[in-house]
Amino acid sequence: MPRAFFLVLGVQFLSTLADNAFLIVAIARVMELSGPGWLIPLLKISFTLFYVLLAPFVGPLADAFPKGRVMLLANALKVAALLLLLSGCNPVLAIGLAGFGSAIYAPAKYGLITELLPARALVRANGYFESATVCAVILGTVLGGLLVSRFMPQWSMPFALPGHTPTTLVAGTLVLLAMNTVAMLLSLWVRDSGARYDAHSIHPKALIQHFVRENGVLWRDALGGLSMSVTTLLWGVGATLQLIVLRWAHESLGLPLAQAAYLQGVTAVGVVVGAVLASRFVGLAQAERLLPVGIAMGLLVPLLLCISSPWSAALLLMLVGALAGFFVVPMNALLQHRGCTLLTAGRSIAVQGFNENGGMLLMLACYAGAIALDVPLSLLIGAFATLVTAGMVAIWVAQLRLPR
Repeated sequence: MPRAFFLVLGVQFLSTLADNAFLIVAIARVMELSGPGWLIPLLKISFTLFYVLLAPFVGPLADAFPKGRVMLLANALKVAALLLLLSGCNPVLAIGLAGFGSAIYAPAKYGLITELLPARALVRANGYFESATVCAVILGTVLGGLLVSRFMPQWSMPFALPGHTPTTLVAGTLVLLAMNTVAMLLSLWVRDSGARYDAHSIHPKALIQHFVRENGVLWRDALGGLSMSVTTLLWGVGATLQLIVLRWAHESLGLPLAQAAYLQGVTAVGVVVGAVLASRFVGLAQAERLLPVGIAMGLLVPLLLCISSPWSAALLLMLVGALAGFFVVPMNALLQHRGCTLLTAGRSIAVQGFNENGGMLLMLACYAGAIALDVPLSLLIGAFATLVTAGMVAIWVAQLRLPR
């Protein structure tokens, strides 16, 4: 692996670490303001929204400029988001600005990988990338729990924006601000891969029309459509289950937010194990044979309803995470390979992000509505597990019918 790859990996790790801790801090801010429960999924909706709205534009942006500079801009927006949170701004708006930065960041970082490495190295690179990303999710979730715990100094802002309540989460927010600042500075050293693409019109209408065509190209491809279906389903359900696990740990196990965040991080430990195993033992050509693993993962989720011990919950969540990592990493590599072959690096990642984050928005909106309607938690867990299992069975059947 070239040195430039590991620099991108480092920036990704630090940025993802801060993003996941930001979510926990933002949830704590909602609780500090005594906001309604449906505001918590709205935080993730706000963060994800720009991935969908900007999808036609971020791919061309990533391809038009050196990707290190795009990553620099993205991290600068995250720094601005944390400054807003410090000033007492609504956490939904603050995390939305961070999501804006992440939306333009994604095609740049993933596109740079496909430009730096040959196709034969993509599964291995994705193993590194997903392992580092999920390690950042683990540590970021744990860090977020620490930043809102009683171990942090309870500093208060001496001022706030007019009409806003000052926050007492100053110490934790300053830690995140420092981390994003370092990630922003490291982006200055990400070198240009030298890849150049044909120029296209920057008119919004032309970009949208071009994006719709690119979306169709990837969906109509047999392997591209297969991998896109899988990742879209799992990203949507996974984002919602992340919040469901926090709520389940609080309601069923009686854990506060900080400890529930630690338990959530255990799932990510399993994903790292699965991702490492996949990077070592699964090749690009074998990715489509792993669909039964996704079915098994869906069947395990309802077992949460039978558990009353944090240790048993940790073991189950680690197993679910391991299956997810072993399954998703090869599928993601297959999707990136087909996307880069059929389109360009930045544009294919933008199409992928649009579909995956669109699935997340849909699932999170359903979850927020369910909270507003007081749907029981047990019913929600069963519904999402059924969705994963039934969806994976449908995709598997469709894959078996593909011409060989």
